[in-house]
Amino acid sequence: MTIYAIGDIQGCAKSFEKLLEKLSFDHAHDRLWLTGDLVNRGPDSLSVLRRLIKMDDRVTTVLGNHDLHLLAIAAGVRKLGPGDTLQETLQAPDLGHIIDWLRRRPLLHYDQKNDRALVHAGLSPEWSLEEARDQADEVANMLKSKSWKKNLATMYGDKPNAWSNSLALNPRRRFSINALTRIRFCDEVGRLDFTYKGPPGTQPEMLKPWYDFKRPKAYQTHIYFGHWASLGLAFLVNSTCLDTGCIWGRKLTALPIDPPGEPISVPCAEKDLS
Repeated sequence: MTIYAIGDIQGCAKSFEKLLEKLSFDHAHDRLWLTGDLVNRGPDSLSVLRRLIKMDDRVTTVLGNHDLHLLAIAAGVRKLGPGDTLQETLQAPDLGHIIDWLRRRPLLHYDQKNDRALVHAGLSPEWSLEEARDQADEVANMLKSKSWKKNLATMYGDKPNAWSNSLALNPRRRFSINALTRIRFCDEVGRLDFTYKGPPGTQPEMLKPWYDFKRPKAYQTHIYFGHWASLGLAFLVNSTCLDTGCIWGRKLTALPIDPPGEPISVPCAEKDLS
C-alpha cells in the first residue's frame, strides 16, 4: 500500500486521470491525500468530484477555498464569479449527492500515528496543534449540520485576522476558515495578512510565510498543504507544499508519503487548458 499526497486539482480531470495512470494507482490498496481545491477554474470539476466520490474509501481530502465557494453558491449565499467554471456542476442531476459528500469533508486531517497533518492552505502561527484541530472540527461540524447553508453566509471577510479564545462564534469560524483555506503570509506577530499573494521572498518586509514561524518543540507535526502555486513543490521545515500549478498550465504532482518516495508529476493536460 502507498499513500500519495496530491496538490490542487481544480477541475483538471484529464490531468488527474493521467497522474493516476502514471502512479499505477491500486484501487484496492493505495490511498490518496488531497490538499483541497478539487474544483473551479479548470474545465471539468464535475468529473473530478464524481471520480472522487466513486473512490471515496481510498481518498482523504480536505476542503479548500474553491470547494467552500462551490458549497456557498449551492447554498444560495454566493453567486458565480467571472472566473468560475462551476456551471456544469451546479446543473448536474446528482448535485445534491455531490454537495452532501463535499460538505462532509474535513478542513484538517491529522494522522496521530505518524504525527502528520493535511490542510489546504496552512495553520495560524497563533494556534497550537490542538487549537487547530478543535477549530477545524468546529467548522466541519457546522458544515455537516442542518443549518449549514445559513451559517456559510457568515464565512466571508478578512477580519478578524488575529486569534483569540474570546472570539464570538461567527468571527471565530471566519478566522478558522481563513487560516485553514486562505493563509499565505502573516505579519511579524502572526496575524493573517491577505494583502500579498506573491512567492516567498518577494513580500513586504513586515510579512513572512506562515510556515516560517517557529513552533514549540512539542509541536513538530509535518504539514502537507497546497493553495500556493507560486511557491510550487517545496520541502520545508516540518511542512511540504504540493501545489504545482496545474491550472496555470504547469503540472499536477503526487508525493508518496507512506512509504516515502520521490515526487511524481504529469504536465497539465491540453484539455484542461481549454
